[in-house]
Amino acid sequence: MNSSATAPLTPVPLSAAPEETRLLADWYATGRPATLNDHLTRHGPPPVTTALGGRDAMPLVEAVESAGLTGRGGAGFPTARKLRAVAERRGRAAVVVNAMESEPAGRKDQFLSAVAPHLVLDGAVLAAAAVGADTVHVCLPRDRSVQYRQLSVALDERGRARLDRVRLCLHALPHTYVSSESTSLVRWLNGGPALPQGSPPRTHERGVRRRPTLVNNAETLAHLALIARYGPDWYREAGTPEEPGTTLVTVSGAVAAPGVLEAALGTPITTLLDRAGGPSDPLRAVLLGGFAGTWLPAAHLGTPLARRDLAPLGAAPGAGILVALPRTACGLSETARMLAYLAAHSARQCGPCRLGLPAVAEDFTALAAGRADPDLLRRLRRRTGLLPDRGACRHPDGAARLAASALRAFADDVDRHLAHGPCPAAHQPPRVPVPTATRPETWR
Repeated sequence: MNSSATAPLTPVPLSAAPEETRLLADWYATGRPATLNDHLTRHGPPPVTTALGGRDAMPLVEAVESAGLTGRGGAGFPTARKLRAVAERRGRAAVVVNAMESEPAGRKDQFLSAVAPHLVLDGAVLAAAAVGADTVHVCLPRDRSVQYRQLSVALDERGRARLDRVRLCLHALPHTYVSSESTSLVRWLNGGPALPQGSPPRTHERGVRRRPTLVNNAETLAHLALIARYGPDWYREAGTPEEPGTTLVTVSGAVAAPGVLEAALGTPITTLLDRAGGPSDPLRAVLLGGFAGTWLPAAHLGTPLARRDLAPLGAAPGAGILVALPRTACGLSETARMLAYLAAHSARQCGPCRLGLPAVAEDFTALAAGRADPDLLRRLRRRTGLLPDRGACRHPDGAARLAASALRAFADDVDRHLAHGPCPAAHQPPRVPVPTATRPETWR
């Protein structure tokens, strides 16, 4: 189990409306992980009835498009557009299930694959039929041995039942922050290091073994499996017209019952915190989206969890992570430790990661410790502004977003640290668990 996780591998007590609990419905009904028999009894077999890439492929893509499903791995890209981009390429394709979940504060995909593995695998098999793939690669971190055993059992169940027409392969990859990037997975599956590949061709053009390759997050594929069974109109009964469906969220930090919950998109952040038992202390801010996310001050916690509502605040749902920060914590110190971790886990394949990100992390550490020189704030803002859109992947973009949001959300602390040294809260024990900021030993 990943020692850096911030929440227990359990769901929060169920307080959502029944229509808002879909991916976790089996868990709440039985209190145990779903076996293949449990899964088939509730949902029936995956609705694939013709040959791979046959005439049933486009209706599935159209259903996903009509449902409005977007990726749940962080970027929120339209799933149907990904499916179509791979399906339109020539030659046999491949499908990759991204179950890496490298955000240290995230647990949703790990929990989903433990309690409802067959929903994820159904989605992968259906996606394979839609794009004309004969192989599904399931990727997860090699240091999560329990998760690996759970998925191995699920694959064995499906194999004995001869349920699938495609080959499903389980892979254990190095667990680093950037190893969950889609091109990192493809690069590793092709025999290389689990590092992002910044140059063309794109994954959907030439990925695993030079095939057109679909890479989707584990939760995204589970939603796809439900859409295939129950249709886009059912899927749209939850969420908002612009952002339909439910999403899994890992809630941790200063809440009474940290864990994983499922909620409709558009649910106010305060409601999500209340479903996690409510704040255990008065809150100063919430980290939304994980280490590549955004700090939201407590004044904005009534905002719905939806891209449309969060965009004016410079935020997004990201990878479904909420970390509640109490007033007694120093947001600058918490951010400095996260930036040091992100700098250590960069691929160092381009200037922003090799030079810019470490420089921002060092400046933020100085600011948090009250060792700031007169030029630090101007330099920090300039460096943070230079990081986005310049790297081989989006890793420096996320670090820049985190740093910039901290300067906004904790502006009063910035002034105090610059003028009078660190605030008293800077000497308190950390409230956001952060893995050791050391460079990974291996990328292979």
